[in-house]
Amino acid sequence: MDLTKISVCILAKDAGKKIRLTLDSVKEFGEVILLDNQSSDDTREIAQQYENVRVESSPFIGFGALKNLAVSYAKNKWILSLDSDEILESDGLAAIRALEPKEDRIYAFRRKNHYGKTWIKACGWYPDYVLRLFHKDFTRFNDNPVHESLILDSVQVHYLPVHIAHFGVDSMDEIIAKMNYYTTLSLDKNIKSKGFLAALFRLFWVFFKDYFLRFGWKYGYKGFIVAYLNANGAFFKYAKLHERAKHEDSHHLT
Repeated sequence: MDLTKISVCILAKDAGKKIRLTLDSVKEFGEVILLDNQSSDDTREIAQQYENVRVESSPFIGFGALKNLAVSYAKNKWILSLDSDEILESDGLAAIRALEPKEDRIYAFRRKNHYGKTWIKACGWYPDYVLRLFHKDFTRFNDNPVHESLILDSVQVHYLPVHIAHFGVDSMDEIIAKMNYYTTLSLDKNIKSKGFLAALFRLFWVFFKDYFLRFGWKYGYKGFIVAYLNANGAFFKYAKLHERAKHEDSHHLT
């Protein structure tokens, strides 16, 4: 596949510490659209140093909507979607070059999720297939504010045994902040609370599953933290739904 016929689309906000590695990994592509979400660091300045990068800007409108906006700026029909803390590894680059793409397919890559420099293969973090290469005339992202995904109505998913490296978190502070942010964004007005006991059940079950059944224990304290925060993410999502339902009920009674 001709790399010059592919547009790479990246969302970024305050990604200055990691964006160079991401952009270095896609230097050979014809175009990179970096959609900056009001960064306060040097993300934009770094990106502008790359000849194949075009920087656009937008306030936060939800991750799904932002990704569709980035795709709308692309001049090519084929899109490779990356996050600003991801690196397309050499096997992924080689696989794309060798690909004879079909327009009605989405191509999925394995993602190697890291905690700091440690590649975590437990807790459901690997193999973490992500849908990343697609033809924009055949699919688009849904409008979910978080945990957005490509719409699969008229396409097939083809899984490639190649990798994207993901350096999403470096510390407990980052994991906690992301967990709190994403659980709030993921609250769906159409989903009803299942009660506080359901939230507690999710807490204990997800931790048991990820730490024991998915081998988080093999990674020492990092495996424990990942399993614990995964469990807390599940708990707080349901607990926040419960709290919202209680607040709405009390509001109706006044």
